[in-house]
Amino acid sequence: MMLIFSHENPVLVTNIKNILESERIDVLIKNEFASGGAGELSAFDTWQEVWLINDKDEAKALMIIKSVTNKENAPDWFCPKCKEANGAAFEVCWNCDEVAN
Repeated sequence: MMLIFSHENPVLVTNIKNILESERIDVLIKNEFASGGAGELSAFDTWQEVWLINDKDEAKALMIIKSVTNKENAPDWFCPKCKEANGAAFEVCWNCDEVAN
């Protein structure tokens, strides 16, 4: 078992967990309830962590995590149909349901 991802944002951690599980990679979240210890523990010690159950899945899991986290830093895309701006993490236009190129 190995630590594969950690972040201060529990929503992002849960999203990573769900994406990995959808790809049939067994993971679990540690420190899920550690935020109550903030102040007594260092901030980093309260971050939620995604742990990989089978080390053999490491390469695939890291590739998926990199893909997901790179989308967060990518620029917005503009819909070719209605010209509305859409966040890089979205694959379908919020305004007209056009699929991104």
